Amino acid sequence: MQQPTGFYPPLTVDTTAKRVVSHAGAVLLVATAGRVGLDRELSAALAPWRKQWAVLDPGKILLDLAISVAIGGDCLADIAALRSEPAVFGRVASDPTVSRLINTLAATPQAALAAINRARSVVRDRVWRLAGKDAPDFEASRDRPLIIDLDATLITAHSDKEWAAPTYKKGFGFHPLGSWVDHGPDGTGEPLSMMLRTGRAGANTAADHIAVTKDALRQLPFARRGGRIGRIGQKVLIRADGGGGTHEFLGWLAGQGLSYSVGFGLSQDIVDKINQIPDQGWTPAYDGDGKVRDGAWVTEPTGMLTLKTWPPGMRVIVRAERPHPGAQLRFTDVDGNRLTAFVTNTTGGQLADLELRHRHRARCEDRIRGAKDTGLRNLPLTGFAQNQIWVAVVQLATELTAWLQMLALTGTGARRWEPKRLRLQLFSVAGIIARRSRRTYLRLSGHAPHRHLFTTGLTRLHTLPQAT
Repeated sequence: MQQPTGFYPPLTVDTTAKRVVSHAGAVLLVATAGRVGLDRELSAALAPWRKQWAVLDPGKILLDLAISVAIGGDCLADIAALRSEPAVFGRVASDPTVSRLINTLAATPQAALAAINRARSVVRDRVWRLAGKDAPDFEASRDRPLIIDLDATLITAHSDKEWAAPTYKKGFGFHPLGSWVDHGPDGTGEPLSMMLRTGRAGANTAADHIAVTKDALRQLPFARRGGRIGRIGQKVLIRADGGGGTHEFLGWLAGQGLSYSVGFGLSQDIVDKINQIPDQGWTPAYDGDGKVRDGAWVTEPTGMLTLKTWPPGMRVIVRAERPHPGAQLRFTDVDGNRLTAFVTNTTGGQLADLELRHRHRARCEDRIRGAKDTGLRNLPLTGFAQNQIWVAVVQLATELTAWLQMLALTGTGARRWEPKRLRLQLFSVAGIIARRSRRTYLRLSGHAPHRHLFTTGLTRLHTLPQAT
């Protein structure tokens, strides 16, 4: 008998198996959607767009599309991954039916998006109630606010799509602006709102920042329960980079009674005044773990600056840090130190703590990366309104994943896993359909490396109260 000489065992492959299920691990997403009532809310929200003799519910089609994106799909046709496994995902629409639904919703995009967003808001309220102390708004207060991060990103268009345009980075495509709830260091985050914009859209357009923030606030359970934003007081913190550092946006935030922590550009005049601050006026800065960082300091020059045209109560906080080796110097760098600044209306607090809180805005970059790994990297459709619907699908897929982690995977390492790792370790696990005593069983692989997460997660989901 000839011994194998390669690295891997030789196999004879056939395609005759009947009960094997691919992506069986996605049953976690299916269970989450059913337990929190996302299926029923989407069905009710999209009822006006259902044809009289339609067999499939538009809400089911949109949810199937979101699940297909969550497990790695990046176009409408990737819903076929669900269609081939009816034992897990039920009846799934054909490609033409999916395309017709997207075109129907895109014919009245504002109404369709408003309906989808209302369903998301209702389900988010339910999820955060079920999550209890693990919800991002649990015991939100002035000292521990609910943080909403705003940021924009560039999406490359590889073909001529409606409203695609040259970008400020010499590319071609779109420049969406979005908002995400920060789940803190022990979690990920979830999207609240996203505005799809042409590639020419500015990074510091105040009207767009205000519109995205309004849509984000409407997604909060407090707002849905009838509360006015002004009554939230300092329980909500809006965090953004320098693109949000405009008079109009900061003035609007202050007028709404919201806290903010926003990047701030430094002019040469401000830098000259900062140079007048003596060494004892600087405080050691912290690293990402809250420990003193060598070679970094913070100070507050607010009293030295003329801020009459800015909102009352605005504080300017500056960080000085030695640039990393090889970093390109800027004209605002002083004595070899890189200067960066942000503004906040938070009163009191240690400067180093406030500055660390602002730098944690970097977690928003992780949220953007996760969204791009979940269908946002390349908008697959031609029409702008069609791609707006696609962005809504991406938000559904992203937050469904976040809700799964919040409700079923808290206390495990998977609570912080990004989409690619979730797919590799959980969603792509295979299974077998078995039937016994008039019941259908999904038997997952017994040698999956994280099989305990399935039993833990599904048990937690099944013990949650059923949405009504």
